[in-house]
Amino acid sequence: MGRGRAKAKQTKVARELKYREFNTDFNQLQRELHGDDRLSSADGSDATTGESEDFDDPYDEPGNGSANRR
Repeated sequence: MGRGRAKAKQTKVARELKYREFNTDFNQLQRELHGDDRLSSADGSDATTGESEDFDDPYDEPGNGSANRR
């Protein structure tokens, strides 16, 4: 017992999702997925490539030298 309110809310949300009109910009989605050149940084480098040497990985094996890097 006591599931009535939760089930009613789930039904309401499911109904809203089923009948809602979505205005999806598929061109924007395609640019995001394929990497638009205009979205890269001004100097031409990609901020997501390369690792930061200042980052100390807590899961790195001890004695691996990652914590001793300077």
